[in-house]
Amino acid sequence: MEHNMTRIALFAALIAALGLIPSLTLAFGVPITAQSMGVMLAGAVLGAKRGALAVLLFMALVALGLPLLAGGRGGLGAFVAPTSGFFLGWPVAAFVTGLIVERWRKGPLALTVAMASIIGGIVVMYGFGIVGMSIALDKTLAECALLVTAFIPGDLIKAVLTGLIVQALARSRPAALLSRG
Repeated sequence: MEHNMTRIALFAALIAALGLIPSLTLAFGVPITAQSMGVMLAGAVLGAKRGALAVLLFMALVALGLPLLAGGRGGLGAFVAPTSGFFLGWPVAAFVTGLIVERWRKGPLALTVAMASIIGGIVVMYGFGIVGMSIALDKTLAECALLVTAFIPGDLIKAVLTGLIVQALARSRPAALLSRG
């Protein structure tokens, strides 16, 4: 149990650290950040439940006001901003990513993790994000879906990188990959 808590805290810290990588904010207020890759990694490495818990811990720290989001944002405002749908979708994205990695045992690990990251870390997260943007910006779902298409290439790169990182981790420290345990 203690090891699980430590790993959950470490992945919450990883997500925070990935927010330190400079982000680019597009005209409609959505930052391009490496933190979504941290969400993918949390699910892929820790598994569904622990990955979601790591993200929920991170979100609790943000809610307390710690400036852990890209650009030094934090506080309850993060839950009502135009990007809040993406943020609120993070624990579900980590859970779905982890669940897929836990269940799909066939094929190369890097490919499985990349596909899980695409489904959980892009499709699921975009679903939440598009709905959140639609509400916050008073635009249709179709308009918001069009707005987020600019992020797809970068997120696909993050999904592939997640697959490669998890494969390297599995080779060097197989016991660290809790999603396959």
